[in-house]
Amino acid sequence: MLKKYYPWGYARSVFSLDYGKLYARGYRAVIFDIDNTLVHHGDPSTPEIDELFREIHAAGLKTLLLTNNDEERVQRFITNIDTLYICDADKPAPACYERALSMLGTEKSETLCVGDQMFIDVIGANRAGIPSLLVHFIQLPGETKIGKKRYIEKLILSFYRRSRLRNRLGDVYNRSV
Repeated sequence: MLKKYYPWGYARSVFSLDYGKLYARGYRAVIFDIDNTLVHHGDPSTPEIDELFREIHAAGLKTLLLTNNDEERVQRFITNIDTLYICDADKPAPACYERALSMLGTEKSETLCVGDQMFIDVIGANRAGIPSLLVHFIQLPGETKIGKKRYIEKLILSFYRRSRLRNRLGDVYNRSV
């Protein structure tokens, strides 16, 4: 029952992944959520995120931002990032993931979806048959309000960590983070 919510892997942040290892394992593209995955909700990109995208592309991976945000939000975010995007995506509908694969020119097995929400990013990727990675959502120091869904996600994550389905991505993590 809970399997549909389980990601293929879990990481503390997008900086915890070794994108070269992902490429070596056969991945050719990464689909990212923006808010609370790459930056705090509503924030512009940071120099660190801009550099991360350059590193991802240098590793040979394509990128696409898949977001329920509007065009204005996406344009503000990608000022220094060269990437494909789909805004107003209607996640977790599988159709937006299929469209992303078409734009990237990759197969499901060659693409990884990275997001911070189990009920949106992970379940959407899983429904579409695309490997998913859940990252811990970005929280500002002192921020205590996280919403009811986050508590449910935390409970499901505790079951996931004890399941045989955890870490189906293998060793794709950066040891220095």
